[in-house]
Amino acid sequence: QVLLVESGGGLVQAGDSLSLSCTASGLTFTFTRWSMGWFRQAPGKEREFLAAISRSGSTTELADSVKGRFTISRDNEKDTVYLQMNRLRPEDTSVYYCGARWSGSQEVSSIESEYAYWGQGTQVTVSS
Repeated sequence: QVLLVESGGGLVQAGDSLSLSCTASGLTFTFTRWSMGWFRQAPGKEREFLAAISRSGSTTELADSVKGRFTISRDNEKDTVYLQMNRLRPEDTSVYYCGARWSGSQEVSSIESEYAYWGQGTQVTVSS
């Protein structure tokens, strides 16, 4: 069984920064064989792609809506992927999810359906 656990969410003010973490575990889960992604979903809206990172971390992709403000990184020694969020805005308020996507190369993907495992989500609330 694969388990992804997000942490780091909370209530912040507009302009603040927040760092999310997602740690993977599971007897058959080899972290370095999976690309990872961050998505978010606000009430009544579809899940939105934010960022993805390849197996080694050499390739990243960011959604236009967060470019210049968010950064994705990973530590393969800790089986953890991070999302650094700067200059947060009220419209960033959402539940943030990490996902794991099997990858045979250094490619990344923004397509939700390509992710096989998901965390339970962590709430981020940005007040104005």
